[in-house]
Amino acid sequence: MLALLPTYLALLVPEVGVLIDVRILRLLRVFRVFKLTAYVSEYQVLGQALRASQRKIMVFLTAVMMIVLVVGTLMYVVEGPANGYTSIPTSVYWAITTMTTVGFGDITPVTTAARATAMVQMAIDIAFVAVLVRIISTVATNTIKQRASSSSSSE
Repeated sequence: MLALLPTYLALLVPEVGVLIDVRILRLLRVFRVFKLTAYVSEYQVLGQALRASQRKIMVFLTAVMMIVLVVGTLMYVVEGPANGYTSIPTSVYWAITTMTTVGFGDITPVTTAARATAMVQMAIDIAFVAVLVRIISTVATNTIKQRASSSSSSE
C-alpha cells in the first residue's frame, strides 16, 4: 500500500509528485517472487566456504595481480604507444579486461609478438579461473560434508 499510494496521489494531486520516488519500494515486491529464504542454508555454506578459503583467495588474487602487472608491462614494451598501449596503466587495463574475459576491444594486440603474449595470458587466465573455482568448491564441499556428519551424529 505504501508503494502504490504515491502513484495514485500524484495523479490526483500534482503537487505530490515528489512522492513518486517512493514507487521504488515496489521493486522490493520482486524479491518475494524469488522466495530466497528457502536457500538461506546454501548461502550460509557459500559464505562459510569463502571465509574458510579467504587466505587462499588472497594468495590467488596476489598472484593474479602480479601476472596482470607483468603481462601489462610486457605488452607496453612489445606494442608501444603506436598501437594504443600508451602507458603501463593502459596496458594493465588491457590485461585485466583480457583476464576477466570482458575484452572490450578498445585496445587489441597488433604485432605477432603481442598476439603470442596475449594467447599465453589467455591460457594462464583459464587456468587461474579453474584454480579459483577449485579452491571455493573444495571448501564448500568440505563444509557441506561437515554439516551432514554433524547433523547425523546429533540425531
